[in-house]
Amino acid sequence: MTWLEGSDAPAEPAGDRLRKLMARGPILRVPGAHNAMAGLLARDAGFEALYVSGAAVTASMGLPDLGILSMEELTNLTRSIARTSRLPLIVDGDTGYGEALNAMRLVRELEVAGAAAVHIEDQVLPKKCGHLNDKTLVPPEQMAAKIAAARRAARHLVIIARTDAAASEGVEGAIKRMKLYVDAGAEIAFADALRSAEEFRQFAAAVKVPVLANLTEFGRTPALTAKELQGLGIRIVIWPVSSLRIAAHAMENFYGQLAKEGTTEPQLARMQTRARLYETIGYHEYEALDASIVKSLLPKLDGA
Repeated sequence: MTWLEGSDAPAEPAGDRLRKLMARGPILRVPGAHNAMAGLLARDAGFEALYVSGAAVTASMGLPDLGILSMEELTNLTRSIARTSRLPLIVDGDTGYGEALNAMRLVRELEVAGAAAVHIEDQVLPKKCGHLNDKTLVPPEQMAAKIAAARRAARHLVIIARTDAAASEGVEGAIKRMKLYVDAGAEIAFADALRSAEEFRQFAAAVKVPVLANLTEFGRTPALTAKELQGLGIRIVIWPVSSLRIAAHAMENFYGQLAKEGTTEPQLARMQTRARLYETIGYHEYEALDASIVKSLLPKLDGA
C-alpha cells in the first residue's frame, strides 16, 4: 500500500502510538533517520520508532548545528519521514525556536507534520551540541515556562524536556532542573552528555517520568548497549546521527575512488541495487496506481 492511497494510514495520532510503545515494556530503541530513505530502511530492519536529529538535518544541508535551522526546514523533513515510514517520530526541537509562543507553534506544526514527540532544551541561542564545551543555559524557571507552554499547545504530541546542565551544574543540577520541567508538564526527561552508567542510574532514579538516553558516537557518553541502559532504568535510547555518519563515510570513500579510477564498477558490490531501491520505495506499487504506466522491467544488464 502506497502513501498516496492512504487507506492503511495509522488511525491513532503519532503521540498516542509512541506512548503505547513505551508502555509495552522493554527499552524503546530509536535510531536516527536523516531522511525518508533512511527511515524506510530502519523500518524494514524492524524498528518501530525513529528520531529526527537537528544535528543530522543541518549536517545533511551542509550547515553546523548552531541553532540556525529554521522551523520550516525541520517540519518539512519531518513530514517526509513520517509519511513514508508511518512510524512515530521523536523530533529534536532545539530550544523551541524562541520563547513560549514559538514553542507552542513548533508543537502545532510538528503535529501537522506527523511527529509523535518533540524535545526542547534549556540552552541559550546560539546553541551547541550537548557534547561540546561551554554551553550557556537559560534560567530553569524560563525553561519551565516554555515546557508548560508547549504542553498546553499539544493535542497528542509528547513533550520531552532536555537539559544540558550536567556539564556545568553536575548531575545534581540536572536533576534539580528536570524536576522543575517535569512539574511544568514534561512527559519524558532527557539529560544530555551524561558521562557514566552511574550518572544514568542516578538521574533515572531521581525523576518521576521515563528517561531518554542519547548514545551519539564520538561524544562524552560511553557506548552502553540498550540492554545495559535498560538495567539502569532508562526507557528510551536514541542513536541520533549514526545513519548520517555511515552514509557520509560511504559517500566520501565512493567519491574518492570514483575521482581516482573514473568508473563505478569496482564499487557495485557496495551499492544498493536498482531492484532493492525499487522495493524499498514501492516503485511498482506506485506505477500500478496509474493504468497509463506500463510496469517497468529491470534492465537485463543491471546486475540487480
